Amino acid sequence: MTAMDASLTERLLPAHDLPEYRVQDPDFEPRVRASFEAQAIMRAIGAVMTVCAPGICQIELPWSEMVTQQDGFYHGGIVGAVADSACGYACHTLMRPSTRVLTVEYKLNLMAPAVGAKLIARARVLRAGRTLSIAQCDVFGDRDGRPVFCAASQSTLIEVAES
Repeated sequence: MTAMDASLTERLLPAHDLPEYRVQDPDFEPRVRASFEAQAIMRAIGAVMTVCAPGICQIELPWSEMVTQQDGFYHGGIVGAVADSACGYACHTLMRPSTRVLTVEYKLNLMAPAVGAKLIARARVLRAGRTLSIAQCDVFGDRDGRPVFCAASQSTLIEVAES
């Protein structure tokens, strides 16, 4: 992580303390990253997982005309897809081995045009349950190294056993 990324990560932490997370799989990171890499949509749009830690996931998407709407902003559907994945993988870090994560529902509030050199979606788990988990995601546009808050999302996710 670069110095700018570390500074940005510090600014993106919530105002309140994060809960103490119970990690059920000490080797979660390769499993979570492999699942992310298997997502064709994330590969297609060029998204990259930049942080994978217990209860936290950050996904970044470099600007490309291919992910914009008619005014040149990141498309709301793209913002939602990146936020959804960040929430899912934040929860997946706390799930048992040999499981997958699926979204049950999510809500997205677009609060400002999503613009900048990259889109940054930083999710954190609010509650890790036995079956259902809740995560929250803040989405920022990176304008000249300065994060500009553009969207917020909350997701409910389910842990599913591998088949």
